[in-house]
Amino acid sequence: MGDTESEIEQSSDTVISADGTQIEYLTVGDGPAVIVVPGALSVAAGFARFAGALSTGFTVHTIQRRGRGGSGSQSEHYTIAEDRADVEALQAKTGAALLVGHSYGGLVALESARGNSGFTKLALYEPGVSIAGSLPTEWMPAYEKYLAEDKPFDAFVEFVRALGPDLVRKMPRWMFRSMMTVFMKAPEKEMVFSQLEQNLREHREIVRLDDTYSNYAEITAATLLLDGDKDRHVFIDPNHELLASTLPHCERHTIAGVDHFGMDKGDPERVAGVVGEFFSRK
Repeated sequence: MGDTESEIEQSSDTVISADGTQIEYLTVGDGPAVIVVPGALSVAAGFARFAGALSTGFTVHTIQRRGRGGSGSQSEHYTIAEDRADVEALQAKTGAALLVGHSYGGLVALESARGNSGFTKLALYEPGVSIAGSLPTEWMPAYEKYLAEDKPFDAFVEFVRALGPDLVRKMPRWMFRSMMTVFMKAPEKEMVFSQLEQNLREHREIVRLDDTYSNYAEITAATLLLDGDKDRHVFIDPNHELLASTLPHCERHTIAGVDHFGMDKGDPERVAGVVGEFFSRK
């Protein structure tokens, strides 16, 4: 497979979820079926390199979560149950027993694997699990205010300054704003700005599910919990330790030199190699 998204040919298809919503998904490869669930502020095409690398041994179906691409919108009273239903619909269509989730998509994957013995293996890259209020929320009021004022750039700045790496959080707001103006270009800018409403709903779901990690003790799938060692938040290790101790069949793996976006932007081929090896074990 090539090194860019445009060089990786994926076919597009749709499935109808339980509430009648159309859900798009992209497919590449041949072999046992895998479902990949992207996180917040991302689209299925952004995981093309990961899917392409994993497709050497698997049929990879990357779901286009609601509010993106050819998928229907999130409902007015969105909850993560909508994503779970969408994953279950795709699972029923493809027969996938393998599930991958990144960030918020990792939380979707955890919720989807609860009470679902059809998933036998689960790979999570820095899943968006909040424990003891670990997810910052102080950015939300200003973020929502800027969205209401049709100021998407300012809303995004609030979000990144709250949840970005230490360097970003410590940088003066004016300096960070200036840097973002220079470095954030189309088409990524348009893609991100089109999902800011969904991003707020999804992070509110993380907050709503704070300290419910004990529910994941019922997951029967063998689980690989992945993270990167670069630009990590201080709460990542404690959260992952508790999550790993809760999941009945869990192993951890840290990938050196990558950050939270190692699976889609950093080194997706290397992440896919680790996931593929885990999925291939008998």
